[in-house]
Amino acid sequence: MDSATAGVVPSHLRAHVAVLNAEESVWVAMLDGWVAQTARNLSASTIEKRRSVALRFLAFAECYPWSWSASMVDEFFLELRGLKGASHSTVLGYQNALRMFLEYLTDPAYGWSEQCWERFGDHPAQVFHEWNTARHSQAAIGAPGKRPYTRDEIQDLFDCADDRVLRIRRAGSKGWIPAFRIATIMKAPYAWGLRRNEVRQLDHVDLASNPRARHFGDVGIIYVRFGKAMRGSPPKRRTVLTLPEFDWIVECMRQWKDEVRPLLAPPGSTALWPSERSGMLAADSVSRAFTEVRREAGLEEDLDFHSLRRSYVTHLVEDGYDAFFIQQQVGHEHASTTSIYTGLSPDYRARVVDDAIARMATKLSTKET
Repeated sequence: MDSATAGVVPSHLRAHVAVLNAEESVWVAMLDGWVAQTARNLSASTIEKRRSVALRFLAFAECYPWSWSASMVDEFFLELRGLKGASHSTVLGYQNALRMFLEYLTDPAYGWSEQCWERFGDHPAQVFHEWNTARHSQAAIGAPGKRPYTRDEIQDLFDCADDRVLRIRRAGSKGWIPAFRIATIMKAPYAWGLRRNEVRQLDHVDLASNPRARHFGDVGIIYVRFGKAMRGSPPKRRTVLTLPEFDWIVECMRQWKDEVRPLLAPPGSTALWPSERSGMLAADSVSRAFTEVRREAGLEEDLDFHSLRRSYVTHLVEDGYDAFFIQQQVGHEHASTTSIYTGLSPDYRARVVDDAIARMATKLSTKET
């Protein structure tokens, strides 16, 4: 075993030197080794979060990793979900951290299994399996209620948002400015397939012209700088092109940037959607404002802000865009994720069937002649 490899059993343990409180000494060395083994690829904050999860599970189990069992996993997460109300993403994060910790301990390259067996007559085992852990949150995307808007629902939603602006403005209230802001913010994820945080963190410098589509002005290209990142990684960047099907967004953005935003933004602000306090809008503020509009429009509760992004994907598929191009536009690492977002309309499916029947009829007639 190469002693220089990060994370291997330290030399004083491999030499079988007697140590005070051997169990605690081995446990501390395990944690230190895990940190050393992951330090090259993860941020310090991510490593510390995962380390704290291991400590928390140890305190719950009241025993060391070479004695952990699947039943302890069930009890720990039953308490975490049932008594402490942990979210799905929290549960998933805890399980991933503990699974990776045990993968490290059970890897022969690091020598922990052998060390534990020699000292304690037991060894660590992987106790996190597919059958006793949460599914990835992408599975929730496919839940029955989580679907894209139909084109009519999109129109109803946007019409309602625009009507609110006119109604509030006619009443002589300054509230029309934030109403205009949320109406425009809501249109951005549908026009460019953006996530909520990607939209709200846009800056003026993130908008640019497309030399191949100059008629879109300075919104021909959107530079996403705060895309959803893998755990422990920096935000993913991508470039999104404005498409002909969404050319209406050009005038919406022009009105916001040139006419309305200056009434709200303080001097020197570069945020595309400045808040009343001049800073960036909070995610909860966006969600609350959106929910008010959706409820006023009389649309289903399950049609959330993220459904606008689902609609973007679905409608591009229906319009015949290449699947890989759509995947690049929305920033999905895997094509399977993009397919989960897609919820084709009955009209589209009917057209596909009609086209298939027409092609078959053409082939048959050709053979007969």
